[in-house]
Order: sequence, then C-alpha cells, then structure tokens
Amino acid sequence: MALVHSFEKKGNTLFKYRGQIPVILFVMAIPVVYFTDVDAIMKNDQLYYIFTGAAIAMSFLGQVIRAIAIGTSNKNTSGRNTKEQVAEALNTKGIYSTVRHPLYLGNYFMWIGIVCFTFNIWFIITVSLLFWLYYERIMFAEERFLERKFGDSYVNWSNTVPAFWPSMKNYIKGEIPFSMKTIMRREYAGITATALGFIFVAYIREWFITEKVPTSMNYVYWTVGALLISLIFRTLKHNTKILFEEDRS
Repeated sequence: MALVHSFEKKGNTLFKYRGQIPVILFVMAIPVVYFTDVDAIMKNDQLYYIFTGAAIAMSFLGQVIRAIAIGTSNKNTSGRNTKEQVAEALNTKGIYSTVRHPLYLGNYFMWIGIVCFTFNIWFIITVSLLFWLYYERIMFAEERFLERKFGDSYVNWSNTVPAFWPSMKNYIKGEIPFSMKTIMRREYAGITATALGFIFVAYIREWFITEKVPTSMNYVYWTVGALLISLIFRTLKHNTKILFEEDRS
C-alpha cells in the first residue's frame, strides 16, 4: 500500500476512535501522578496556585477555541460524526481563515491543561508528541477527503492557511454570528470531561501523598456539580426545543 493511502487509512481509523483519548489520558495519569515528586509544589501555596491556574487557563483556552469554531460554523461542518468524514460546506472564514483545524487545536489545549496539572514535564512532552502523531494522521485523512469533495476551492484555501498553529495574516471576518445555544448544545460533554479530569488528578494525587483514600466532600460536590450541569444540558438538548436552532448542526 502506498504511504499516502496508508496514512489516509490509519487516519480514518483513528478518526473513529478519537473520542477515547480522554479515557487513555485518565489511565496514563495514574502512574504519572504516583511517580511524580510534587513536594516542593504542594508545600508552596503560591507555586501551587500559579501552576494550577496555568493548567486551568490552558484548558479554558482550548474550550474557547472550540467554542469560536463551533459557534460560528456552517451547518453540517465541524460535526461530532464518529464513523466517517462528513462535510456539506467548507468553512474558510472567521477562525478557519487563521487555522485549518481549530477543533483539534482546541482539543490539544483542553487536554494538555489536565496533563500540566500532573506537574510532570516529561508527561507534558510525551502527550504532546503522541497527540501530534495521532492527530497528524487524522488531519491528513480529513484533508484528503475535503480535497476530493471541494477540489480547487479547498486547495486554494488550504495553501494560504496553516494546519495547526494560527496565523492572523489572512484573517477574513466570518459571516455567521456566534451562537451560544450551539455551544450549550454541543460542548457540554467536553466541558464536563475536562472538569472531571482535573478532579480526578487532584483526587489520586491526594490519595498517593497521604496514602489514604480522600474523604473530603469537596470532591463529591465538584463531581456532582459537573455531572449535574452535563445532565441539564443533555436534557434540554434531547427533550426540549430550548436549544434548537433551525440552521445549526
């Protein structure tokens, strides 16, 4: 099989299972947290809050990037399809005039924020490299699909817009207004997973440091709060028309 076809085939396979990344990160975080020496950070409140704030800021930035992309995208693009590539329209304006894959860029910052919260520099580097290897193939397969579907329109656009790191050089203002309903309808699961990621790392770190199962009710409150918010938006999405929009995916 030619390398180009091999890359595309692997990319389409990885595309189907990209939703499993959070589970993999949760599993990987357990031994990392166990073997990471965080005494210096945990004993210095100022240092702890600086590192924690930076980690949360990264995840928040990732969610903002995703929100801009999803909240201003055409219908039937940037979807949550998992079985195959789907696109009925090509996004080329707004954030898509600065970067070709803003959703994947957002994903990186969302999850690297949780990774940074482990306070392990080698874990950060490792996950960053694995993320790139994983998503490089997905992006390759996606671009092959879009090139076949949209032809020169896609090629001309992609030749002027970077794949992953944004550039404002050719920014074009988008025509589709930002929709908060779209964000509430489509992003609640990702926000919940991110919150649970931080809670999980904090919980197992306390467990390993104290060598006792944490009994603080704060973990319960945070977990229940995150799940409750997700349940509310899921209910609104599937059982009401409050979040429904005629021309949005």
